[in-house]
Amino acid sequence: MLYQATQYFKFLLKSTNQHGVHSPFVYNLVTKCFYDRSRHEAYKALKNYKKNLLQNNGSIKVTDLGAGSHTMKQQERLVSQMAKNAGTTLKRAKLLYRISAYLKPQNILELGTSLGIATQALSLGNPKSHISTIEGCSNISEFSKGCFKGENLHNIESIQGDFSAEIEKRTSNTYDLIFFDGNHQKASTLYYFETLLETATNDSVFIFDDIYWSEGMTEAWETIKEHPKVTVSIDTFFWGLVFFRKEQVKEHFVIRS
Repeated sequence: MLYQATQYFKFLLKSTNQHGVHSPFVYNLVTKCFYDRSRHEAYKALKNYKKNLLQNNGSIKVTDLGAGSHTMKQQERLVSQMAKNAGTTLKRAKLLYRISAYLKPQNILELGTSLGIATQALSLGNPKSHISTIEGCSNISEFSKGCFKGENLHNIESIQGDFSAEIEKRTSNTYDLIFFDGNHQKASTLYYFETLLETATNDSVFIFDDIYWSEGMTEAWETIKEHPKVTVSIDTFFWGLVFFRKEQVKEHFVIRS
């Protein structure tokens, strides 16, 4: 936690808002999406989904296949505690909704379904998209699948399995948006990135969660943003976004969102 606090202080010193952005693409993304203050109707559904999880007193037997949780080490976990400590925050869910609505990705891949908070946001952002979401823990996968059914989210395909094995089956696909929110370890994150690079198009975006989770995750982020195929990278502290737009001059942005 000390590492994250230190990195956040550094982030605040380096970060800017739209006034420090000279790329038209990034400027529009920041002003029309990141800083969109509209009260979208879908926010009610996002809030209710999270609220229901926070009030759920059931428990799930969890198998951690990645780095696990900073705050929860026990195997049997209350859904309410998972939603509070490990689930996507409502603020981030709203931003993910706006990104999905703004970019309108048709094919989406998510690594790490968890309780489905982020998945729901992506789904509501573009109901015409097809979302494949992979979860390593079978019990969590079944739980979130039931939640999606209850919310009438019909554009989500829930997949249970090991990330590495599952993404290797999908390298011939193309994805407009990939949300990396599972195994928060340097080697694994870089492997997923390298493996899924061949699924990216000129207009794809890869979003990496918790790039300041640990020194290793920050090192992975630094490697990713320097990759020759990455032209635009945006550091929002809690997420790192990369784009592959060949018409764009390579540039890195640190944006308060």
